[in-house]
Amino acid sequence: MAATLTRETHAGGGEVRTRTNRTLPLQMLAGLVIGCVLGLAFPDLGKALLPVGQAFIKALRMIVVPLVFSSIALGIFNMGQELSSFGRMVLIAFIWFFVASGFCILVGLAANAVFHPGIGVDLSIAGTVPANAGLKINLASFLLDLVPANIVSAMAEQKILQVLLFGVLFGAALASIGDVGRSAVVMLQAVQAAMMRMVRWIIAFSPIAVAAVMAWLFASQGLTTLLALGKLIGTLYVGLVVVVLLMWVVLFAIGHNPLVVTRKIAEPLLLAFTTRSSESSLPIHMEILERFGVPNKVVSTVIPLGYSFNQDGTSLYISLATAFVVEAHGIALDLPAMLTIIVTGLISTKGMGNVSGGGLVAATTVLVALGLPVESVAVLAAVDVFMDMGRTTVNVFGNTVAVLLVDRFGGVSRDTPEAVADTVEPQALATHA
Repeated sequence: MAATLTRETHAGGGEVRTRTNRTLPLQMLAGLVIGCVLGLAFPDLGKALLPVGQAFIKALRMIVVPLVFSSIALGIFNMGQELSSFGRMVLIAFIWFFVASGFCILVGLAANAVFHPGIGVDLSIAGTVPANAGLKINLASFLLDLVPANIVSAMAEQKILQVLLFGVLFGAALASIGDVGRSAVVMLQAVQAAMMRMVRWIIAFSPIAVAAVMAWLFASQGLTTLLALGKLIGTLYVGLVVVVLLMWVVLFAIGHNPLVVTRKIAEPLLLAFTTRSSESSLPIHMEILERFGVPNKVVSTVIPLGYSFNQDGTSLYISLATAFVVEAHGIALDLPAMLTIIVTGLISTKGMGNVSGGGLVAATTVLVALGLPVESVAVLAAVDVFMDMGRTTVNVFGNTVAVLLVDRFGGVSRDTPEAVADTVEPQALATHA
């Protein structure tokens, strides 16, 4: 989902993007340019603008715990409900969602290990890294620290991994107790809706924060940061290409011609790339998949689930962006740090696909889990529009693979296709042994 996509709801239930949010990416790019100019031309003024960016980050961090908890708990609850209703089909989909997301996180870490876009730039906006940053712990301590002794204290101290674990267990418990938990689900839905509205308000001020932070960076570092961000964008797209190639291997393994499938879904892929919104491509995406010969039951179940739970491009972005920030603080990534990124990234993307600013919120979540200053999120926001186009496209492609996997192994009987003039034969998309 587009990281900066914000929507308003009509009385009739439809959603439209407001004029402000249609132009938000351009506003953020303008903030990037203005900040660079201010930092280079008026370095003293640029350094003085830092508190503006810090206020934005504090506001974003303020909503992380309630948003993450409500989203994860509701996501796990919905998984349980869907699994009990659709059984094998949904189980296969969720297995793919977690495997694909985990793999994409590993690709992001591998891409960072090859190119190291964060080395050579200093993003220590908040000063030194806290002593309890959680980057030098042993594995036993890491696993033990996952279990909160007091969940209220864990939330107050923003111990994200403990909040995530509690949210997973709480959502699973709600799914298992039936109707008696309905009031708690309604409350969580209200909390999530309120937090999403607050995210929209906060993200609306991101162009100002971007200008302030970039002015500070250029006043103190010059062009170094801009070059590093350019390298980060290039590294992201290299990783996304690797992910797509490996998804092609999966398609070939289940009997489909990867090139033909890609060509047939070119329209929703292009829509996702240009609009940076998975939702804009959803109707045509579902229509094309049904033309493939995939049963409507599979398409109408897996695609909506995938748009919420299967964020492959976003998963890669989260791991790469986090590794970028870690190395920009002069810290070498070790096993505990990478494990934290994998666990937090794998869980934090589940159920947050419909959250406005989801990419930035998820990146903030992982940075908080690592105990690092999160002010660097404003720096990432400056170039988010360029990265969002690629990761949203891969999100859509990943959901296509999920549908075809479920169609292959889900045991769902095929619908009898109606005679439609423009129907595409399923065999045209497959290369069966």
